[in-house]
Amino acid sequence: MKAARALLNWSQQDLADEANVSIATVKRLESDDGDLKGREETARKLRAALQAAGIEFLEGSAGTGVRLRK
Repeated sequence: MKAARALLNWSQQDLADEANVSIATVKRLESDDGDLKGREETARKLRAALQAAGIEFLEGSAGTGVRLRK
């Protein structure tokens, strides 16, 4: 999430607002290392907000990551 936010120049508050989740949720999730933990619905909201803003999630033989859609 941090990398995706950086590409969009979004603060944690921006992401929370766009995903309709609390800022505390974003902070908690970003403070954990590894896979996102939490409710599936929250992860769906966060991913949808980032994708709507132009983020592509990459997964495959080259690894995982994010990039800004062209």
